[in-house]
Amino acid sequence: MSIRIGILGYGNLGRGVECAIRQNPDMELAAVFTRRNPEDVTILTKSAAVCSVANAADWKDKIDVMILCGGSATDLPVQTPEYASIFNVVDSFDTHAKIPEHFANVDKAAKEGGNVGIISVGWDPGMFSLNRMYANAILPEGKDYTFWGRGVSQGHSDAIRRIDGVKDGKQYTIPVETALEAVRNGEDPELTTREKHTRECFVVLEEGADASKIEAEIKNMPNYFADYDTTVHFISEEELKRDHSSIPHGGFVLRSGKTGWENENKHLIEYSLKLDSNPEFTSSVIVSYARAAYRLAKEGQTGCKTVFDIAPAYLSEKTGEELRKELL
Repeated sequence: MSIRIGILGYGNLGRGVECAIRQNPDMELAAVFTRRNPEDVTILTKSAAVCSVANAADWKDKIDVMILCGGSATDLPVQTPEYASIFNVVDSFDTHAKIPEHFANVDKAAKEGGNVGIISVGWDPGMFSLNRMYANAILPEGKDYTFWGRGVSQGHSDAIRRIDGVKDGKQYTIPVETALEAVRNGEDPELTTREKHTRECFVVLEEGADASKIEAEIKNMPNYFADYDTTVHFISEEELKRDHSSIPHGGFVLRSGKTGWENENKHLIEYSLKLDSNPEFTSSVIVSYARAAYRLAKEGQTGCKTVFDIAPAYLSEKTGEELRKELL
């Protein structure tokens, strides 16, 4: 029997989830739920329904796992607890500082509903989190470093687009190569925010907008650009569409550590990602954890989980015997 998946929200992430389901033969897309008029939403899976979010609860017995594809700022803090009381759910909540609070809210709702909720699934938080944890456990005497990019930051790009006079824009996060190399060389540097990453912005102006004023506003924006060396390029709408239409991303998690009685031997663990499509890769991680949510629920487990709580075998379609023979 296929694992029946629901998708709530059909933007970049939702479309990526739909594509990922197609690559997993033990899954099927049952329905997409949207806040838009369902008649205006066209999906790729002909056998799946498109429904209003207002009717989602009606699918309680027809969906095994609901994947929530809303944003972390305002959607998921409300949606994940709400739907965890009805369905097994997976989300990609990525506001790191608020994960403990989100976990507590989802845990309460999921336990009350008798369901499993897996939160903060993706590559960071998610795969990067796991690699930080593994590296810390293996090398307790050491230092962590995380570099993001080169890639499009969707949150920072949105912040640019909200400035008066900006018609469109994209922002790239770029690791500082000298800082990355210092870590790889085992120098264990102490790095400030500015020393680890730079920001590069490509901006399309509204007609008559003041470029110098907008550049200053971008560079001095607190929490986004003020702590970084930021470069702003003003380009045409045609150039933006031609050269910056994709959503690549990636990055590196490193831990340098020492072993031996006198800490005489040095080691470096590095995990890296280079992604053509941030939302499609994130979707693929989420779909593998949907399988885990289904299996945990079948075992009778309830409550909220993170990537730290789930054994890797739960993610794979392969049996334990196959995993031991082919991958161990």
